[in-house]
Amino acid sequence: MQAPSEPLQWPQVVGSPPTTALPFQERAEVRERIERERNRHATVVLTQVLRGGGGVGKSQLAAKLAWEALDGGTDLVVWVNAAYPGQVVAEYAAAARRVEARGADGQDAEADARAFLNWLAGTQRRWLVVLDDVGDPEALAGWWPPASLQGRGRVLATTRRRDAELFDGRAKVEVEGYTSAEAVAYLEGRLTKAGADHLRDGTQAELATTLGLLPLALSHAAAYMINEDVGCGQYLRLFQDRHRLLDEVLPAGAGRDGHGRQVAAALLLSLDAAQGAEPVGLAVPALRLIAHLDPAGHPRDLWRCGAVLRYLRAHREPRRRLLWRRPTTGPEQARAVLRLLHRYGLITDDSAHGPRAVRLHALTARAARETVPGRDVSATVRATAEGLEELWPELDQTDPDLAAVLRSNTSALAACAEDTVWADEDARLLLWRTGKSLLDAGAFTTAFVYWEDLTEQAGRRLGQGDRHTLLARNNLASAYGAAGRVKDAIALQERGLADCEQELGSRHRATLIARANLGVSYQQAGRISEALAVLEQAAADRERHLGTGHPDFENSLVNLAPCYWHVGRTDEAIQMLERINKGRGRADDPNTLTVRYVLAQSYQLARRTHEAIRLMERVIADRERQLGPDHPETLAARGSLAACYLEDERSREAITLLEPNVADWTRLHGPQHPSTVSSRAHLANAYWKAGRRAEGIGLLETVVADRRRLFPPSHPETVKMAATLRQWQREHRSRRR
Repeated sequence: MQAPSEPLQWPQVVGSPPTTALPFQERAEVRERIERERNRHATVVLTQVLRGGGGVGKSQLAAKLAWEALDGGTDLVVWVNAAYPGQVVAEYAAAARRVEARGADGQDAEADARAFLNWLAGTQRRWLVVLDDVGDPEALAGWWPPASLQGRGRVLATTRRRDAELFDGRAKVEVEGYTSAEAVAYLEGRLTKAGADHLRDGTQAELATTLGLLPLALSHAAAYMINEDVGCGQYLRLFQDRHRLLDEVLPAGAGRDGHGRQVAAALLLSLDAAQGAEPVGLAVPALRLIAHLDPAGHPRDLWRCGAVLRYLRAHREPRRRLLWRRPTTGPEQARAVLRLLHRYGLITDDSAHGPRAVRLHALTARAARETVPGRDVSATVRATAEGLEELWPELDQTDPDLAAVLRSNTSALAACAEDTVWADEDARLLLWRTGKSLLDAGAFTTAFVYWEDLTEQAGRRLGQGDRHTLLARNNLASAYGAAGRVKDAIALQERGLADCEQELGSRHRATLIARANLGVSYQQAGRISEALAVLEQAAADRERHLGTGHPDFENSLVNLAPCYWHVGRTDEAIQMLERINKGRGRADDPNTLTVRYVLAQSYQLARRTHEAIRLMERVIADRERQLGPDHPETLAARGSLAACYLEDERSREAITLLEPNVADWTRLHGPQHPSTVSSRAHLANAYWKAGRRAEGIGLLETVVADRRRLFPPSHPETVKMAATLRQWQREHRSRRR
């Protein structure tokens, strides 16, 4: 039994709101407009969209409002990086688990996100949701927080976009740079706080104007002046020299929003200084790599990854170029350069933000990327991709928050260096890893869109016959199958297998995988004879080309077992599975658990019920420990254990397992998913055997109707259930007479 959880403590903060900059420069005019709109909507949910160009301080203003809301008694603040739609779902899902929203179990991200929106609509708690840096208004359309009871909720969004749909029914607040007085006050406040009033030389107003009154550029300038002990006038001259140089080296399209050159010039001054500070020569390559990641943050552990350390060593500039040996560049130096960049205000490095500890402003990132020499882009992208891949957990379920952050960082890398990512095979495979992660997270709707887009891009960039295109199409089919769309999966897999055979040959691993997956889908659809033929061929091919000890060959045999059940070869399936299981070791290996799960099912079908129960109970315990109590594979095992209990005349225990199991499947995947329908069939059987015959008949009637909609009428399980239903109905009528 699980220990009772601690009572939920309020207030709660979900996500990572930026720490308020000190000193924080108040912006009276903007605050007045925000408060005016808020007071006009005192009894309904107020959604305000802070719109402005990059670097004008939208996120800092939103963060200030978020922390003030907490101080003012708000119970829940959720900070969402809204640049990528998938991250919105991930943060909402995390919030659902934090507030213990009804129906949120941590296994299906989209279901949990919906549960959180429902919680917002019904709670009496005061809440604030911040959607920072909205990048795709169309993709966000279904994820805006709803109206809440008694106007207890509030939504803030920040964006650079001007799309009309962003402001439909929402209050728009335009945010521009500081006023002249605010800019001077900010600059002087920073210098005073640092004990550097001697750097004020009467040119503060001219410097602020030259920097475009832009908060981000002023922040870079203040950090440089403080660290380098440079007065305002001297900094102004340095800045003007750098600005003229940028006109020669920056791309023509840089700074389209009017702020790029001010930020870039201020950034490069700070970066020059940081490059010469200890650890010497690392600031430039480190910032270039960070600039290709999600501005909302990435894990510190990335800077311990081998690929990232190799990149830093290769691109580090020694103090004197005549040195014959480069200085040591290891995890300690990588950690030191993060603190150095933090000190110069180029990034924020704060462990309080967990897997988003290292972050920077999006405009700083863009300015840094625009000055990267073309010859260095590929190496930077490759190191970033390999570092993210190295960090990815073997099972996403062991650290779902980290997996969500890695997905958003992959999206950021692909968005800012798309062509380079696709040109590098190792970097490209990270896109495939992200798609698999979406499926593991149960974000099926997002996964469909992702894999459809990836398949289209792969076909266009690599060619329809390229193995990566074929693998993408196969993964799209897997996404269909995971959501119960077996017909769609089969159609795609049949085409994919034919293409693999034609383009890659029958021996290629992608072809072997495609054939095995098609056989599994045939089996799920009840096309047993076709499944048996395809899976036996897949097993023979793998035995011939890979050998009997290869995991793929053993997986083919495991896939064959359910087909053997249907054709009276259960004993053969048991002998095969026992042989495989004997050679397996770790119970925490997912493939080992699958072998034992299918073996336990085989024992049940062979009427070796006690052996089936013992083994299935072990499988459930291992899956609960490894995957969580509500993971789909755990639920499937629990349903199979209930079926074993029924065989052992333990119908009450079976019902105790099955009733919550049906509710969980329905919540996770909806009432029409094949696994949900199967769990209801098990429950109907348990009701019948427990003497609750009317309930059993009523439930089985809905199961048969659902199966006839989902599968062909000739599906063996559908035929069997329909016959059982007719028998029950006859027996029930005869008893009533």
